[in-house]
Amino acid sequence: MSHNENQNEFDCKLINRREFIKKTAVGAGLVAATMAMPGFMLGKAEAIDLSQIPMKYKDYNVIFVSFDALQAAHVGSLGYARDVTPTIDAIAKEGFSFANTISTASWTVPASMTWFTGVYPSEHRLTNKFAVFNPPNNVLSNLKKLSPDLMTLAEVLKNNGYATGGFTGNAGVNGFFGYDQGFDTYFYEKGKFGSMGVSIPKAQEWLKDNGKKKFFMFLHGYDIHGQGIPEGGFDYRFVDKGYDKRYTGSKEEQEALREEGLEKGETTLREEDIRFWRAIYDEKIQRTDALFKKFLVDFEKTGLMDKTLFVLTSDHGTEFHEHKRFDHGFSLYDELIHVPLVIKLPGQKAGRVINDQVSSIDVMPTILDLLDVQMPEKAKNQIRGASLTPALKGSKVAKDVFFETDYRLYTFKRGIQTVDGWKLIYTMENKGRELYNVKKDPGEKVNLAEKEPRKAYELEQRLFAHFKSIGHDLTARRWETGLNPVYDSQAKPAVKK
Repeated sequence: MSHNENQNEFDCKLINRREFIKKTAVGAGLVAATMAMPGFMLGKAEAIDLSQIPMKYKDYNVIFVSFDALQAAHVGSLGYARDVTPTIDAIAKEGFSFANTISTASWTVPASMTWFTGVYPSEHRLTNKFAVFNPPNNVLSNLKKLSPDLMTLAEVLKNNGYATGGFTGNAGVNGFFGYDQGFDTYFYEKGKFGSMGVSIPKAQEWLKDNGKKKFFMFLHGYDIHGQGIPEGGFDYRFVDKGYDKRYTGSKEEQEALREEGLEKGETTLREEDIRFWRAIYDEKIQRTDALFKKFLVDFEKTGLMDKTLFVLTSDHGTEFHEHKRFDHGFSLYDELIHVPLVIKLPGQKAGRVINDQVSSIDVMPTILDLLDVQMPEKAKNQIRGASLTPALKGSKVAKDVFFETDYRLYTFKRGIQTVDGWKLIYTMENKGRELYNVKKDPGEKVNLAEKEPRKAYELEQRLFAHFKSIGHDLTARRWETGLNPVYDSQAKPAVKK
């Protein structure tokens, strides 16, 4: 069979797997791990006795890992055909894998802050890089200034005697946004989009001084992100052999495609170009997974594995022309907000897939619940999500989820996805409605808003009621698009027309 025939077969498997994941919400389940790594089971998955798993881990450590821009659809334990996440899959095999986790936003700044505050982006208000963009009088967004009453996950844990360390790739999780709030040490790599290849060694150095204490570690990198380039460049391991090299995978090319999609509404790409960019993405995922594997192998040597909880997730996915655009932030389709979430408990040797639809807003209350920490009333009252620990015991936790984006002021979108598979995306600036039945149409290709007006209206009312319940009346303001840049190339003293 030729290489192209192999690639076409892979593409077909990919599509079928995605449909399978969406329709059954199971995916591949407990996929066999293909790597040898201390501390993680390699054999057949054992039967899991949920009654024997403790749900309180007082004074245990937590390592919270964000694989920035990792689509759930590209994770092996969630059904992806190409073996690019063996380390994540091995942890999922022994832990709890939430197969239907939906992020509250489709890009880093708002999505990540939801983990650390337990509230929606509209509430923590880090919805763009600048709170005010009016050159030369720009004001950067900052949690303490925008939402001074909110406590962060790191603050709660620090108040409970935890050493707190964050080691990140900068950009959307830079400390100046307030991500450093509550951290004893908060490292962000110089430059815009730093690698785990830098943040991991910094985290390991910190552990030498703090490993004997109970600790909370946030580990993050942009290796998978469109602006992330591997050290030494790509080796193009998954690219079609006959590809004509119209693209090379550079961050400049990626940025140009992103801007083309924003300005024109779509990008101009051939099918072979789309396969190329997905191949580049998979190479970056596999390289990142390998970096994390090395971290785990080294961490095993510290003797702390059985005293540490692991939480692995992503802030958002990214687009590869599924809806004619590139990158992330502008829209709220599944490729952007469906993310992996794995919780690995100390000593756990058998895993379980949890198919209930949950939200990234549930991460903070889940961690605090598992650690059995004392919660200040202020923190208790602010949290919007719910602990997922009942799901670890076998109880149902499925719920409707809500999400939003005000990306760079290009658009203002709000959305709801119900437990029975209906999804509405509402565009505030033009009152546009997109209605999808994601069980029957997992690719969100057929907008049913006109065909199912009653359902669209019902979800619109539920969506608006939800935001009103958290203090944001969507009808009380005008939604005017403008300019709020993320990248230097858009940071011009002008207003977008």
